[in-house]
Amino acid sequence: MGYSVAAYLRTEAWRRKCATGLACLYGFVGTMHLLWPTPFLKITPDWVPSPHLVILLTGLCEIAGAVGIVTARLQRAAGIGLALYAVCVFPANMKHAIDALSGDPSVWEWIYHLLRLPLQPVLVWLPLFAGRVVRWPQQAR
Repeated sequence: MGYSVAAYLRTEAWRRKCATGLACLYGFVGTMHLLWPTPFLKITPDWVPSPHLVILLTGLCEIAGAVGIVTARLQRAAGIGLALYAVCVFPANMKHAIDALSGDPSVWEWIYHLLRLPLQPVLVWLPLFAGRVVRWPQQAR
């Protein structure tokens, strides 16, 4: 079943918005990995080798993904890379939640982690959509 022109244009507008949002998010967070690695080191699981180097490399990957997702020739590769990145950092997100919620968490910590963890599949899908790997949830490109 084909797209109508109007549906295609709406989808393309959403792709651009998603790509721009991802570029801002990953550009900012990647820069934070480089300039302020301590919070990221705290949530890095113990089994990760050379945590300082890993945090540095993940920051560089986030910045590269941010640039790539808004660069036409790199968009597809960046979308796949950012989706894989979101899968790979999930253990750190889980450790962050477990550490924060195992003590005496505030209501805000509960809210943050209860919203943040279920959003991980969105952070996997979103770059795939913005990177033109998928059209929408039911259609592969």
